[in-house]
Amino acid sequence: MESGILSKKELKVINIGLRHFYEALREQGIMVANVNWSPPPKLEKDIEEILDKLL
Repeated sequence: MESGILSKKELKVINIGLRHFYEALREQGIMVANVNWSPPPKLEKDIEEILDKLL
């Protein structure tokens, strides 16, 4: 009987934004790709309207 569903498969992970999680997985020898992401900053409404017009 298998001890777990991942026991015979190589784990591959895509990590989005959690640097410590990425490093912990990598230290364990798990194949992991890291996407450096964070949510966009909250802009004040008037600045957001100016940027929308410029872009």
